[in-house]
Amino acid sequence: MQISLEQMHSTLLKLFLNYGFADAKATLLARTFSESTLDGVNSHGINRVPLFIKYIREGIINIDAEAQLAGAFGLMERWDGHGGPGIVNATKCTTRALELAKNHGIGLVALRNTNHWMRAGSYGWQAAEAGCMAIMFTNTTPNMPAWGGKESRLGNNPLVIAIPRDGGHVVLDMAMSQYAFGKLNEYKLAGKKLPFAGGWDQHDQLTRDPEQIISTMRGLPIGFWKGSALSMVLDMLAAVLSAGESTSSIADKQMETGVSQVFICIDNARFGDGSIRESVLRDIIEYTHRSTPIAPGMRTYYPGEKTRITRQKNLKEGMMVDDGIWEKVTALAGD
Repeated sequence: MQISLEQMHSTLLKLFLNYGFADAKATLLARTFSESTLDGVNSHGINRVPLFIKYIREGIINIDAEAQLAGAFGLMERWDGHGGPGIVNATKCTTRALELAKNHGIGLVALRNTNHWMRAGSYGWQAAEAGCMAIMFTNTTPNMPAWGGKESRLGNNPLVIAIPRDGGHVVLDMAMSQYAFGKLNEYKLAGKKLPFAGGWDQHDQLTRDPEQIISTMRGLPIGFWKGSALSMVLDMLAAVLSAGESTSSIADKQMETGVSQVFICIDNARFGDGSIRESVLRDIIEYTHRSTPIAPGMRTYYPGEKTRITRQKNLKEGMMVDDGIWEKVTALAGD
């Protein structure tokens, strides 16, 4: 079915208020989940709302808690999320990293003891809209084998890189697995196979079946051994910088919680060369856009370009939402 942005936002706002969130937090949550869906990321937008509510009901997420400063070291800070909602904590820490960047040119906030931040790209877009470049990442529960191993020992540890530009921000949002597990669930709901192998089945064979990969929790690292290595070092950086938990300790929990995250922002204005930056970015994008399509109907995009296209389409036509998911959400909201 197709849902308008306004309808989704009002339904989610009612839901979060009913679950006891303060007005400001309920509004932030409703906006973030709705905007993620607007941008076509249903896997970490509307599709995640029922699981988010389950975490609240089971006491994993403390709706009244939010990140607080645990230690300051000049342009670097450590924050403790106290088990609060991941969206609230990540938004607050991005805001603080932006403040540090505006004051020092660069700012780093490392966050521990938080929950899933949902769409990682939300915070890259937040930074880009504020005129800052950003590098952000998180660790997760184990859902991907280290290259050469069988059992999942790594998280798919999403990475965000944002670069603001006048012609449309560049925002890379990617997991270290070929497909994020939310995306696997999206394919599962649609009853579709993956375009490419995304992980291993119970017989240790690579498969395009999302349901089998979800069952084994053995995603395929991007770039094989390279994605495996990158996942591991992102986990190390997140845990060490935040003095928080690593994927290995998150593995001991029944549900994913207590993750560690890093937010780095860089103030472009400090360099005083905006026209040069815009020219360089435009040249890179135009050079890539001039690529010969490998097949009819295909073309190249810069990271974030398809998001802008999807956003405009969904604003005009409404957002496609799985019927079953929407029924669950509206039931939770009491509609």
